[in-house]
Amino acid sequence: MTGFEAHAPDTVRRQYADEGNLQTRESVWQPTHEGRDPSTVALEEVAAASPARMLEVGCGTGVFAERVAARLPGLDLVAIDQSERLVELTAARGITAHVADTQSLPFPDDSFDVVAAMWMLYHVTDLHRGLAEVRRVLRPGGTFVAVTNGDEHVGELRQSAGGPLALTHFSSENGEEALRRHFSDARRDDLRTRAVFPDHAAAVAYLHSSQEPVEWDLPHFEGSREYAGHVTVFVAR
Repeated sequence: MTGFEAHAPDTVRRQYADEGNLQTRESVWQPTHEGRDPSTVALEEVAAASPARMLEVGCGTGVFAERVAARLPGLDLVAIDQSERLVELTAARGITAHVADTQSLPFPDDSFDVVAAMWMLYHVTDLHRGLAEVRRVLRPGGTFVAVTNGDEHVGELRQSAGGPLALTHFSSENGEEALRRHFSDARRDDLRTRAVFPDHAAAVAYLHSSQEPVEWDLPHFEGSREYAGHVTVFVAR
């Protein structure tokens, strides 16, 4: 079965017109069996860089930006997203947030010590234009932290429901190669997270939250069920 590119621009706009679909997906994720959480790993990488000024691209509801602000008091933190609603929610957390496109960042060269992209680069239509913009606004020696999913991310769930794997142009499999076109160094930390669904209805809601043109048909199951996630935290300089 071939993969399906789930991140066409029209699909992305529909997904993030409000926070509902994103929250449906976020609600099921648990750390690895060893207790490692990708967002926490990314947060530690940000903190290790000791930034004075940071940008988060594709900030979603602002959960990660709020964690960074709490961890690094005094940090000059800016967040952007293409969704007006998600920018509104991020600003409500006390974060400076703007509607903007990663492919055309409204900031001067060498503006930030750190840029973070949490599960969003696979949505960027022209990935290398977006990465070039990230590189441009990073100061020399700056750090880029990017989190993404692998090709097999909830693959068992997707395929058991009659759908393909969600193959993207920035994944655990191809992300390092893409980063090395723009950064001299890139390293990775792979984590096997867990999607835990309390019941069949929750799993079906998760599948439909991506708004893909797929006729999902997940066989009914009783009780809860867990599926493996595949996540990578990339750090590039």
